[in-house]
Order: sequence, then C-alpha cells, then structure tokens
Amino acid sequence: MASSSASSVLKPLFVTHVALASALGHGAAAAFDALVRGHGGLRRNDFLDCALDTCIGRVDGVESEEIPAELAAFDCRSSRLGQLGLRQDGFSEAVARARSEYGPDRIGVFIGTSSSGILSAELGYRARDAVTGALPARLGFRETYNLFSVTDFVRRRLHLAGPASTISSACSSSAKAFAAAARAIAAGLCDAAVVGGVETLCFTTLHGFASLELLSRQPCRPCDAMRDGISIGEAAGYALLEPRDARSDALAFLGYGETSDAYHMSTPHPEGLGAARAMRQALASARLAARDIDYINLHGTGTRNNDAAEDAAVGSVFTSDVPCSGTKGWTGHTLGAAGALEAILTLLCLRHGYVPGTLNTVHPDPALKCRIVLEGTHRNIRRAMSNSFGFGGSNCSLIFGRAE
Repeated sequence: MASSSASSVLKPLFVTHVALASALGHGAAAAFDALVRGHGGLRRNDFLDCALDTCIGRVDGVESEEIPAELAAFDCRSSRLGQLGLRQDGFSEAVARARSEYGPDRIGVFIGTSSSGILSAELGYRARDAVTGALPARLGFRETYNLFSVTDFVRRRLHLAGPASTISSACSSSAKAFAAAARAIAAGLCDAAVVGGVETLCFTTLHGFASLELLSRQPCRPCDAMRDGISIGEAAGYALLEPRDARSDALAFLGYGETSDAYHMSTPHPEGLGAARAMRQALASARLAARDIDYINLHGTGTRNNDAAEDAAVGSVFTSDVPCSGTKGWTGHTLGAAGALEAILTLLCLRHGYVPGTLNTVHPDPALKCRIVLEGTHRNIRRAMSNSFGFGGSNCSLIFGRAE
C-alpha cells in the first residue's frame, strides 16, 4: 500500500536561473545542444581504477577544478563538481543579484545527494597508515563525506546564510529538494531558494549496483524491449527559485507530489501505485488536469522492473497520447542528482519547445503502453512533468510550465 504526504496547492515559484554540469558538457546550452544533435554523454567506464565492464556518464574537468583556499577543507570530488556546476550559465552572478535583493539570510539552499563526498572516505581507507590503521589527517568527515558537506559547501561558496538542508532519499533526492524549498518559502523561512543536486561517481554506487546485477554493459536504453540495466553518471545542477520574474517568457515551478510505496526496499510496486499517487498529487498541487501536461520526462532507468512499474503508473493517470521520453540514455543515472538534472533538462525543453528522444532505445517494449518518443522533435509544450522514483519507494513528481 502506498503512503503519501498530501501536497497543498502550490503558489507558483519562478525558475529565474539554472546551471548544469553533466556528461553532456558544461552548461545548459551544451546539454540542450547535445539533445538536439543526438550526442550522448556515456562512455566506457574509465573512472579511476574501477574495472567494472559498464558505461558511465563522467563529467570532464572535475579533476582540475580548484577549490578556493578559504574552503580547502571541503576539497573532494563532490565539492569540485558542485563548484563546476555553480560556475556555469552565470548562476553565481544570478545568486549574487538575488542576495543583494533579499539578503543572504533570506535565501535557502536545498541540495539532493545520495553519496555526497563518500569517495573521499573510500580513498581515505585505502591510504590508512599501515601500522596504526589511522586515516589520513586531511580527511575531514564534516567537510567531505558528511551528507551535509556538499550543501554546506554550496552555501558558503554562494555566501548565503538562510536555511540549508540536504535531502537524501536515493534517486528522488534532488526532486524532493524542489518540494522542500517550496514549503520553506511558503512557511516564510526564506524568500528565495537555491535548489539542486550534486552526485559524483564513487566505488560504493558502482559496485553496489553491480552487486544488485543492475548495471548494463551497454549504454542504458530506457523502455527498450532489450533493456538490461542502468548506466551510472554524475552531475551538478541548480535552479534559483524566486517569487517573481519580470520576463515575459518566464518559466515556473507549478506543483509537486511526494509518496512512499512502503512496498520493498529496492523494487518498485509492480503496479506503480505510489508513483501514480505522486503524479496525481503533483497535478492537484498545480491545479491541473492530466490533459494539461504536454510532455513527461520519465524516470526511465532502463531496468525491466522500474520501467514497467512507471509505465503502469503513467498509464493509470494519463492517456496514451502524451509524449514521454527518458533522458538517462544521454547522461546516465545520476542518482541523487537525477531529479535536479532532469528537471533542468525539462525546463530547457519547455524554454525551447522541444521533446527529446530516448537515446539508445530502438525497439520500445511492446508490453509498455506509454508513447515513447525515439527521435527528438520541436513541439510547443506549455507544461511538463518530471518523474523521479527512488529505492525504498520514494517517489516525487514535479510540474513546470510557462508562467501565465
């Protein structure tokens, strides 16, 4: 049975700026250009000395990113990728403008991650003292592999002092960060919010999913009849949420829904009951009907069970003519950052009037009922949903659209 936390009607928040660093490149423009040109970001696994036979979505340039001296204690792959994302698309400058308008203590920071800087701990244990077993002195729990460390780093890097929170609920983490930010603004805890997700490659997630026999040797192919698993990626993505935007073409965060399957620790409910309830909640939160949604960005992991469960859920809420696609064939599954990454890709598609194709998928599974878009197409879309469904049945659906 699916449990839920009923979401009230959301007063729309404007998405005034986004930033992105992923396997598709640095910046939102590079990511959207890759979607249009059909250039995916997956490659054969070349992450450190990990020998797993799989494909990954590694972000170029993370290793050479330099952390400022005053934040040197935070130096780890998570912070470096987080900073690389902040440097894209004029995002830090946009936050500086908001900081001067609202004040640093009135802007919240809500970041989703599932592993934070755990790679630092993995490498630290490799470097233990051979005699005493002591960990390297430079390895600081608070600044690296603490789940809050990446949020703390982003907050300090942007010179913000408002409420800050890390959401860690597996693959729904940074989607739920949008919901958490909306509630904080509605409650008067802050006037604006930096929302995002940061997730890096690490041995725990790569070998963990390998042990579950969920890694594909090929680039993942969501909803394909021959799909056989996921490709893990990494990303940093951010959005600035504000109560107003003077632009005539402004985009808005319209609604959200959150539920828990309460079914199984790693397997979704086969009928997608919790996922369907999250989508219905998001529609109610946005005061929209199913027919008002012009595009759905599927969670679309490329595993047999997850794609089938999501298809059942979507089919129970929407008619079969709404176009759907999954973008993990382009970027890999970025786990805790997936919600933010795919929300931003959805926002870019809204901005440019484009429905992306489902890369690597050639023959959609005939047992699935969703209308899977294989080739990208330009199309006027006014409202779109982005789905993120995590381990433990943690479900979150977000709705974005053009501001009325």
